[in-house]
Amino acid sequence: MTSVWASLTVDARDPARLARWWAEALGYQVVTEKPDEVEIRQSAERLPGIVFVPVTDDKHTKNRLHIDLRPTDLEAEVERLVDMGARHVDIGQGEVGWTVLADPEGNEFCVLRQQG
Repeated sequence: MTSVWASLTVDARDPARLARWWAEALGYQVVTEKPDEVEIRQSAERLPGIVFVPVTDDKHTKNRLHIDLRPTDLEAEVERLVDMGARHVDIGQGEVGWTVLADPEGNEFCVLRQQG
């Protein structure tokens, strides 16, 4: 027996705002919006989704799990995401071939170079 990955859950001070930010960043859509849960997916029928749930405390340490994005143009995508409200962060990565950003609530994610 195996499991199917249904969703990734993200704690958020403002779940609706952060869900919309990630939906725009990924080209996803909001498929469920309730006071205690907002879910985004590529389409309503396609898993996995990302579920944003409310918390009262701020994020204080580096993520233990993060999302990696692989656009066709790293520099253009980083610029787009920063224009949307992401910010550059240093998590001790040093000189690497990718860029580490944080979303509007401080959750780190990586923007990778295109494979090839």
